[in-house]
Amino acid sequence: MTVLDRLDIDQLVAPGVLRPGYQPIVDLASGETVAFEALARWPDLGVRPDQAFELAGDTGRLAELDWACRLAAIEGALAAGLTRDLALFVNIEPSTLGRPGPPGSGAVLATAHEHLRLVVELTERALLRRPAELLTLVERVRSWGWGIALDDVGAVPDSLAMLPFVAPDVVKLDLSLVQRWPDATQGRIVAAVMDHAERTGAIVLAEGIETEQHLEQALALGATLGQGWLFAAAGPLADPVSPANPLPPSAAGLDVPDSPFALAERSSRLQTGRKGLLLGLSRHFERRAETAASTPPLLLGSFQTADWFTPTTARRYQALARSSPLVAALGVGMGTQPAGGVRGGSLRSDDPLRREWSVVVVGPHYSGALIARDLDDDGPDLDRRFAFLVTHDRDTVVAAARSMLRRLDPA
Repeated sequence: MTVLDRLDIDQLVAPGVLRPGYQPIVDLASGETVAFEALARWPDLGVRPDQAFELAGDTGRLAELDWACRLAAIEGALAAGLTRDLALFVNIEPSTLGRPGPPGSGAVLATAHEHLRLVVELTERALLRRPAELLTLVERVRSWGWGIALDDVGAVPDSLAMLPFVAPDVVKLDLSLVQRWPDATQGRIVAAVMDHAERTGAIVLAEGIETEQHLEQALALGATLGQGWLFAAAGPLADPVSPANPLPPSAAGLDVPDSPFALAERSSRLQTGRKGLLLGLSRHFERRAETAASTPPLLLGSFQTADWFTPTTARRYQALARSSPLVAALGVGMGTQPAGGVRGGSLRSDDPLRREWSVVVVGPHYSGALIARDLDDDGPDLDRRFAFLVTHDRDTVVAAARSMLRRLDPA
């Protein structure tokens, strides 16, 4: 009989049984502890966290366990007298996004907002499956002044695709990057993380530092923070000491416009052209997505209605979906999967995107977009006029993509 055979979720969430461990996060230059990560622990049951979450997933109670872990971590930190000088990293399982907390959870979060500095740690699992809920969570967390960390970056290469959209304050390198020499694939991951950190000022944190050699590797990868057994294992939180140099403030809120064209209207380079011209521009951006073989980008297209997502276009998008982390098509009447491997988003008839035609490409090293709005001309289809913007400004392209991701159906 295994541990899971003799346990149920009620035992895992019973009061006093779930006792979080707190692992220090260390400034690698000064050696000071600047934060703690709360980790779920069941010392009296002999169950590992992965086993507990496997059981919760198998029984349909993953959200319940995830909330229990989060609330226990916060309550333990409050009881230990943790102050805002020391950040508290708490994990959220992305597949449970949007699920309400248990009774009393709102009061606990309100107290945490008043007394703690929280950093919400998102794992790589399911980031691409529920991007709309993810962005809603990130916006809410930012509005509270809390930070965002993206965990285990490098374990799944597709996670790099979400870096610009989540805009994490902290990028946590997976221990596989720290504990062995990176190969070519991991080298691309490290380069993309370094590029992101240079562009945004995000902090790089290395996990799994267990030896001096691991520490040397972490520093070479650009990490300024670290955690691992070389410093301390997870344990009780007792007498936390405020650091001389706390973590810098979290980033401001995300730019998520009502629609991509709301961004285009801000530009002085807005132009007018007929559909025939825009078809050529649209194909140009699709080809840019096709040729980025080593680090495939995301491709997002809005087509006004599903009728304009023609069989020819569907075949192109399906081919791109074989290598891209995410290819999506939006429109009124669009199905959840309008082509093999292509994600769909069905627009309401009053959605401002209903009048827009946009093709947005976002990758680690390239970003570009065609953003257009129908001028509602009569006459032949190819003579229809659109107001449009072609842009490679990364902030504009990413904001346009966020607006479109907010409308995607969950996978």
